[in-house]
Amino acid sequence: MRTLSMTLVLAALVSGCSGKTPNPPESTPPAPEQPLPSGPPVQTGPPNVPEFQPAFPQQTRAPEIHTQTALQVTEIASGFRNPWAIAFLPDQRMLVTEKPTGKLYIVTPQGAKSPAIEGLPVVDGRNQGGLLDVEVGPDYAQSGLIYWTYYEPREGGNGLAVARAKLVDGAQPRVEDLQVIFRMMPTLESTLHAGGRLVFTPDGKLFVTLGERSILEGRAQARDVKSHFGKVVRINPDGSVPQDNPYLNTPDAKPEIWSVGHRNILSAALDGQNRLWTVEMGPKGGDELNRPEAGKDYGWPTIGYGEEYSGAPIHDTTQGAGMEQPVYYWDPVISPSGMTIYSGTLFPEWRNDVFIGGLSSKALVRLMVRNDLVVGEERLLTERNARIREVVQGPEGALYLLTDDTNGKLLKVTPR
Repeated sequence: MRTLSMTLVLAALVSGCSGKTPNPPESTPPAPEQPLPSGPPVQTGPPNVPEFQPAFPQQTRAPEIHTQTALQVTEIASGFRNPWAIAFLPDQRMLVTEKPTGKLYIVTPQGAKSPAIEGLPVVDGRNQGGLLDVEVGPDYAQSGLIYWTYYEPREGGNGLAVARAKLVDGAQPRVEDLQVIFRMMPTLESTLHAGGRLVFTPDGKLFVTLGERSILEGRAQARDVKSHFGKVVRINPDGSVPQDNPYLNTPDAKPEIWSVGHRNILSAALDGQNRLWTVEMGPKGGDELNRPEAGKDYGWPTIGYGEEYSGAPIHDTTQGAGMEQPVYYWDPVISPSGMTIYSGTLFPEWRNDVFIGGLSSKALVRLMVRNDLVVGEERLLTERNARIREVVQGPEGALYLLTDDTNGKLLKVTPR
């Protein structure tokens, strides 16, 4: 089980914003020390599974905190059909994916939208499938490469795939020299729980988060290293396997695997120490904030803090030998999708805080983290009554959001 220090030193949790913006310069001053929050949590109603108690203090229901800066929310663009992800090009235009249609657009900071980029592969856009995350390659200035995840239709079912191609800009943008660099295996027929977030690291590696496909056949493989289901994987940008991956020499294991025992990870970002953080969807109760480490097992479906949507039990216990505890969990859930760790200067009080898009919670969820423990939580933008699918930090330090709707919106959050 994870050893947890209770020293209250502010962690340097500045983010690469899921690889979408650079880490701040070394001259950026650290966030000032603040008194620890106290008081009641945001969620005061009963949990779905009250018999499951946290494994340590501060693992759930942190005290409610409040942003002091007045917020301005600007609608940059609208008319997206269930958009899923944002990535910034070097000139501050944005790539925006549209999940069910498989369309990818370029959007200017003023909201002008290009025609759909030509040359992308066909997607299986049913239910949770479609075109998901997008990232700009770390060598984009030289290569022009962009990367994306999508549900790939296959003989016998479907599966998550990662592709890359050169973006050719212009009045009718297109991609060329397309390569599929990773395929989730085995192939299974399911329109649920494929994960799909991409995170580049400064050493040139690429994390891909994968779900366990939801159905019982897939769920049973979440802790099995012979399957990609329910894993975080780590690859090189060309799809090859890094030679220091933890299961590289394990017989029959998928060599791309970084960590196992996950349910459905739709939120991921790096902190200022270039460590990966994720937030994964739980069932009815049990959304989890984790810091996936090489070769570790996060327990799904053997342990957890939730139950089936029917109310039937999933887990006999919340703890197990050789299985990691989440840093934090939610019961009831927030339904997380999209994540960044704030490193900008527009909101000094937000420095190092974790921001997560909330779907069922219809909120931008803010976590204050100290020494890898959550010490405060806030729900922002609840008055908009919108499912927030994506959150990234822009180059100027604003937060950019996507709302999950048939008329999805691209929003920008700045100080008023």
